[in-house]
Amino acid sequence: MSQAPPPPTQPTIGLRVGGRDHSISGGAALAVVAAVLLGLLALLVGTYRAHAWSFRSLFSPMAISAGLWILFILYWGAAAKNTAATKSAESARSRGLHQLMLNGALVLAFWPVPGLGGRWLPAAPYLAPLGLALQAGCGLLGAWARRHLGRNWSGAITAKVDHQLVRSGPYRRLRHPIYTAMLGMFLGTALVSGRLHGVVALALISFAYARKIPLEERNLRQVFGAAYDDYRRESWAVIPGLV
Repeated sequence: MSQAPPPPTQPTIGLRVGGRDHSISGGAALAVVAAVLLGLLALLVGTYRAHAWSFRSLFSPMAISAGLWILFILYWGAAAKNTAATKSAESARSRGLHQLMLNGALVLAFWPVPGLGGRWLPAAPYLAPLGLALQAGCGLLGAWARRHLGRNWSGAITAKVDHQLVRSGPYRRLRHPIYTAMLGMFLGTALVSGRLHGVVALALISFAYARKIPLEERNLRQVFGAAYDDYRRESWAVIPGLV
């Protein structure tokens, strides 16, 4: 007798909620992917409509800035699959607060909230290219740091199984180069926009990382002990020579 063919493999998405691993598959997984893609499309459309004063084509500075963010987010989503198992993690409430500030800052970077549509910079022709160059360069820094971090990466503050203290690549001088990259990307978008809402977005994400970094460093100190103290003395947190 011939055996029935195995059922087709269904798409599956892994999630970590409250320190536990969950997965969704089949139609639910496709629905999540579709929601993410629709959200990205809404970001582009919303950005176009909100900045109609400057959009002449899909190659306008703000559209390019939105495109750079989308590429960065897609890369980050793909790279997130390669992570080690987690032994402990921050609370879901703490992680949710950080995600709320991060997502809120990203929306503010592009959407002119009433009262924040005025300019904080003059409409100088060199600002948009400067902002895009900064955003692209910082995006590459983030990708470089993510590759060196490898399976030790996590979006939440965690202790991984076989956690390693990475000191290669940008981690030789910076303890949090991914945060440096994110701050630089937000600053780049703020330069491209030249509007007050971009500065507010930068201030919000700066506050988010000012809150997160001490919590993360306390966790890493518990994991690596004196080795992390030595690393702190030989490196900067986010900005070489300053912070």
